[in-house]
Amino acid sequence: MPNHPAADLRPESATGAVAIASAGAGSSPLRALATRIPQYWTLTKPRVTRMTVFCAVIGSLLATPGVPDWGLLAWSAAGIWLLAGAAFAVNCLIEAEVDARMARTARRATANGDLTRMQTVAFSLALGGAGAALLYWRVNPLTMWLTLATFVGYAFIYTIFLKPNTPQNIVIGGLAGAMPPALGWAAVTGSVPMQAWLLVLIIFLWTPPHFWALAMYRRDDYARSGLPMLPVTHGMAYTGMCVWRYSLLLAAGAALPWAAGMSGPAYLAAAVVLNAVFLRYGWLVHRRYTDAIARKSFAWSIAYLGLLFAALLVDHYLPY
Repeated sequence: MPNHPAADLRPESATGAVAIASAGAGSSPLRALATRIPQYWTLTKPRVTRMTVFCAVIGSLLATPGVPDWGLLAWSAAGIWLLAGAAFAVNCLIEAEVDARMARTARRATANGDLTRMQTVAFSLALGGAGAALLYWRVNPLTMWLTLATFVGYAFIYTIFLKPNTPQNIVIGGLAGAMPPALGWAAVTGSVPMQAWLLVLIIFLWTPPHFWALAMYRRDDYARSGLPMLPVTHGMAYTGMCVWRYSLLLAAGAALPWAAGMSGPAYLAAAVVLNAVFLRYGWLVHRRYTDAIARKSFAWSIAYLGLLFAALLVDHYLPY
């Protein structure tokens, strides 16, 4: 699950207690349920989950020379979506107190108390159980176990141990967020070869400059949260330098599918152009920082990953 901690930048729009009270007083249970649905939906971080499933589907399509079975593709996407949503719900539950201190996340139903801990746990168990069952019975056990390992890595290891204890949390925990292409590849082939790990490596290298750009212009919010984010613990200049260095590493990593013979010149050309823009933003964040530049860098990083993977897919089906 890609670690897009703020691909959902807008304040979350879970309905507050006043709306719940008005819906529940003298209204039908159906209307009260309709109030709850957006709150549960928000816990799954839908925009981040969409990116997770997108990267997994790309991994599935790249795994075979033709087009994989559409039924298998649909089942694997659904199972990965369900387990990703469950992981994000657990993340919201564990970080409820932290979220309540941050403007961006204070409206989450877990942060403002609209959903209880038991409700959130039950929701996560239902999603995760359904996702694991789908992957085991309709896809293959390897995909289920890899996805469950990713769930544990993000929901527990990253959220409980890494995020609150080290400013390198996003680097160390990045592997969990980088796994979707490998999950998609395993769903189709039942294996995870070197080519799949190259895709994982790209997302792993992409995550730090993507997230740190956000953390830089949200530094005051993160300072209030108490989390040891790099701009708070090491300062803006050091974080900007790290953004630039990881941007260079990402540019090199993005060329590996071509170097390994996994893709052709069309992908390489697209990667060169996309990396040129990414490197420009990385340099600007490093040497000419403003909050506006960091916002643009963050927005571009999201577009970059989608376009890079799309270029891999287009190249995959070109008749070389």
